[in-house]
Amino acid sequence: MSTSIFTRTNGIFTMSCRVKIEIGASAQIVWRLLTNAAAFPDWNSTVTRIEGEITSGQRLRVHVPGSRMVMTPTVSDVEPMRRMVWSDGAPGVFRGVRVFTLSPNGPNTTAFAMEERFSGLVFGLVRAALPDFREIFETYASDLKRHAEQVAHASPSAHAPPI
Repeated sequence: MSTSIFTRTNGIFTMSCRVKIEIGASAQIVWRLLTNAAAFPDWNSTVTRIEGEITSGQRLRVHVPGSRMVMTPTVSDVEPMRRMVWSDGAPGVFRGVRVFTLSPNGPNTTAFAMEERFSGLVFGLVRAALPDFREIFETYASDLKRHAEQVAHASPSAHAPPI
């Protein structure tokens, strides 16, 4: 799979967006990129800055390019090199939950998936004002793929699992 696959499902007060892409790099490399807040803007064109540490229990400040928007998710459910959840908002009112999943397919290939579920009464009212998440999610996935593969090819030993 060289390009990403995007899916979206809609309900009355919910929407779920998901992107999946195959990355020619180890889960270790992909995880390192996903959890290094300071370096996010170096590879991810959908983020201008992340304040905070991407570790369980921490609240982040994620700055979005071209706007004053700052998202403030909390990191939870961290399983290193496998899964991580970022969530923000108030359940029932407006909530976003983003799940990152890594599935190693051998030592040098990782399936990456990112899914975000929006829900709540207010979500139903503001849905039309939200951006088209397809482009954002596909860009996020392709940026991650491109950079992880560059890191992997620059340092073949980076594929090796930690000792």
